[in-house]
Amino acid sequence: MNATERLKQEKQALITKYAIRHNGFALYQVLSTIVPYFALFYLAVVSLDVSIWLSLFLIAVLILFIMRVFMMMHDAGHGCLFEKPFGNRIAGFIMGVLCGVPEYVWSKHHAYHHATNGNWNKYRGPLAVLSSEEFSALSEKKQKSYENSRNILLAPFAGFMYFIFTPRFTWIKGSIQCVWFAIKSKLKNPSQGFFKAMQTFETKYWADWKEYRHMAANNVVLLSLIVFGCAYFGIAPFMTVYLIALSLAGALGIILFTVQHNFEDSYAVGDADWDYNTAAIEGTSYFDLPRILHWFTADIGYHHVHHLSARIPNYKLRECHEEYAHLFESVPRIRLKDIVKSFKYILWDEASGRLITVDEFHQRYSQVALSES
Repeated sequence: MNATERLKQEKQALITKYAIRHNGFALYQVLSTIVPYFALFYLAVVSLDVSIWLSLFLIAVLILFIMRVFMMMHDAGHGCLFEKPFGNRIAGFIMGVLCGVPEYVWSKHHAYHHATNGNWNKYRGPLAVLSSEEFSALSEKKQKSYENSRNILLAPFAGFMYFIFTPRFTWIKGSIQCVWFAIKSKLKNPSQGFFKAMQTFETKYWADWKEYRHMAANNVVLLSLIVFGCAYFGIAPFMTVYLIALSLAGALGIILFTVQHNFEDSYAVGDADWDYNTAAIEGTSYFDLPRILHWFTADIGYHHVHHLSARIPNYKLRECHEEYAHLFESVPRIRLKDIVKSFKYILWDEASGRLITVDEFHQRYSQVALSES
């Protein structure tokens, strides 16, 4: 019996035992994240006038708490933080504001990732990985550009785009386009209501008006807090801390989510051969972190357990992993020292059903070309 078959036999018992939420512990998690977040933010800003080194230290700790904020949002989006949907919606919205991401919209896209994990024909991961065939069709210059664009050193810039720029830009740009569309529609058909015209507007920035309302609420609250912070502390000190902390926290988040699926020989197949459970144990890693980093990342390092069932709350993942260790023997284990190496697996090799590096691509397909010539 292979690992997937064993897993299928015991999976339901595993989920029944560990997919249990506790409001009291969830509230503790939320408060132990939010209170230090605000305290550290305040101290990091005011300490700029005292010592730049003290401020940098506080920002470093703040970055870790922003990571935890994001993970709390992640769990709330799965509905596995609090027992009832209402608690998860409130926590998800608050955490989404604090890390700059509209939780409802993000969670819908993230749910698609869970539904297609390991099927790289449908979901190519946070780095938007190319297939070997697509990569081979590029010119040598474009191949090098693609490789460089997946460099881990660009993570802070990606973090800035992910947590700060893109959620604001898409909402503002989409809103302007929507209003302009309604104005033009009204001019063409004066009898048509302005808001009715807006409802016929289609955009790539949101799927429906519920998504837009969540985007708008997140942005209005967040931008109001930023304006208040700038007025209270001054634009320069407040924005310095905000931009550095959010960008670097976003960078860490992108790195974390990347190495959970991009690593040596990670399971990566198409529609025909895809299996959800095999993807959970062969295409998802166990990120073996120091205990303190497991706390800051809400145990998301036990990612294989999370992908078996997103109903299991973060505070049950480690215990589940330890009790059912016999099911997870084949799960790839990633450590901090493996991060840079894992970032090199940026090609989906359809022939082998695995992720490979650019060097492996050239080795494999240069040999094929030679054998065919």
